[in-house]
Amino acid sequence: MRTHSGDCPFACPQCGKSFKLKATLEMHMRIHTGESRYSCPQCGKSFTQKTHLKVHMRIHTGERPYSCPQCGKGFKRKSTLEEHMRIHTGECPYPCPQCGKSFKQENNLKVHMRNHTGERPFSCPQCGKSFKRKSTLENHMRIHTGECPHVCPQCERSFKQKSNLETHMRFHNGECPYTCPHCGRSFTNKSHFEGHVRTHTGERPYTCLQCGKSLKDKSSLKMHMRIHT
Repeated sequence: MRTHSGDCPFACPQCGKSFKLKATLEMHMRIHTGESRYSCPQCGKSFTQKTHLKVHMRIHTGERPYSCPQCGKGFKRKSTLEEHMRIHTGECPYPCPQCGKSFKQENNLKVHMRNHTGERPFSCPQCGKSFKRKSTLENHMRIHTGECPHVCPQCERSFKQKSNLETHMRFHNGECPYTCPHCGRSFTNKSHFEGHVRTHTGERPYTCLQCGKSLKDKSSLKMHMRIHT
């Protein structure tokens, strides 16, 4: 009857969260005690809940029981399928309270909010530079480690970022996805394309903080800055 009444008589003594069932409280308490009674037989990783172990096991078995009815893509979790479905439906249920921009995933909204708050929670242990995203920090760390994990299958050249490898691959396959609307010239690299378009528009978005001179692209600004140093 508590399902209908909303009564939650079992309260956690640590954080005060309440539950309808004693068994659910006992399961919750493992978060505080650190007890992990369910261990993965493959890798030994432990979990507080049996359902979490069940989902984890799909990493080893490759099982993806939740399939998209639109494109057939499979997922390990039901929640991941629900997020994926928004690609097809266009639903963006997470609006930004500051600017109104909406997102398909709650985590994307969380990252976006850092544009407004200025929060950069991921700091480089080597140089102290901070980032909004963990993935951006991981990419940055390769500057210090020299790691280039993305290897071209054609010429074996290595890159720090996957996007750089994808751009490089266009040199091999001849793909030029960026076409100038003014003269029809095509480019493999988006930044080269944007720099080229500015030769038509006259836009100079990069301004020198020392003398105020404006330039078409970032590389030209860097070259110009040497005059001052």
